[in-house]
Amino acid sequence: MSEKEPVLTGTHFINGDVACAEGALAAGCQFFAGYPITPATEIAERISERLPILGGVFIQMEDEIASMAAILGASWGGKKSMTSTSGPGFSLMMENIGLGLMTETPCVVVNVQRGGPSTGLPTLVAQGDMMQARWGSHGTYEIIVLCPNSPQEMFDLTIQAFNFSEKYRLPVIVMADEVIAHMTGKVVIPPASQIKLFPRRHTKLPPGEYLPYKAEKDLVPDMVNAGEGYYMHITGLTHEENGYPKTDAPTHEKLVRRLVDKIRVNKKDIILYEEKFTGDAEIIVFAYGITSRIAMRPIEQARKEGIKVGMFRLITAWPFPDDEIRKLAEKTKAFIVPELNAGQMSREVERASGGKSKVILLDHMGGEPHNPDEILEAIKKAAR
Repeated sequence: MSEKEPVLTGTHFINGDVACAEGALAAGCQFFAGYPITPATEIAERISERLPILGGVFIQMEDEIASMAAILGASWGGKKSMTSTSGPGFSLMMENIGLGLMTETPCVVVNVQRGGPSTGLPTLVAQGDMMQARWGSHGTYEIIVLCPNSPQEMFDLTIQAFNFSEKYRLPVIVMADEVIAHMTGKVVIPPASQIKLFPRRHTKLPPGEYLPYKAEKDLVPDMVNAGEGYYMHITGLTHEENGYPKTDAPTHEKLVRRLVDKIRVNKKDIILYEEKFTGDAEIIVFAYGITSRIAMRPIEQARKEGIKVGMFRLITAWPFPDDEIRKLAEKTKAFIVPELNAGQMSREVERASGGKSKVILLDHMGGEPHNPDEILEAIKKAAR
């Protein structure tokens, strides 16, 4: 395929960062603003090479605050937009992610997690930003966060992130980790005709009748692009359906309730996960990203030794799969949660299980994944 094609159909041997960039282009991304930061830099590098050839715009901004602001503006200008970052840069984006949530601006943010806090371990792996992805911006809101565990999923879930962002009108976050981003593997890119894309929600109403925040039945308003002849007022202040500020209690209650409910009532469409060997499992390993790959070998070994253990792989981290975990908790005696942090998603498992199943955290820092033997020993101990 020519580099001038947005979809490089075929089988490729590429790393996760490059696969992510190709997923964005296949999804129709036409604008990228970002600032180089390890270990996400290869995403920006790839897009900087490819996007201008395709007629899109790549801008290296002065920092991550400006990068996030730029992709919000580009989205309102009619372009699918994206940025990528890691660690400190993700923290800097949080205020403008909140602006994107309040203004209901579709865009994609990719965070390739590394060791922290502060500058931490720029080139080594961690999963320490999972709670920041959910609660990092201020106020009450819901957000969509996806966790790939392979270069193939870096491609696939980046497309899915763009689709969710357009369908539900909000910034969607792809939470990768350094190992998945730098892992090189087989990535199959299908023909463009086989890639399902959710189109921009364009209103069919004429300018005189259109209200920028009047929601449809699915609680999501239709959108227009700047310059199409519609009058729009877009603000981070609490606003009415016409977009103009009104900062009283009833207006805020109505608006924020809708921002929350448009995700909560559509959870079945948004929540993605994978189960293996859970049919007879008495123990469940709950994992995501690189830890879900590391955990499969000890799970298979334990099953060979007669231990009934299965895997629940988190793909949609937020909204959290409460119902699925609750059902598993009713028939299992323990969840084992290996995480490259001091315990984040393990607390969600504990909350969702409601005390019906024991939750065992295998926390791990230091910039390296777990040793599989640690997970195997934890499985054996839980089975005793």
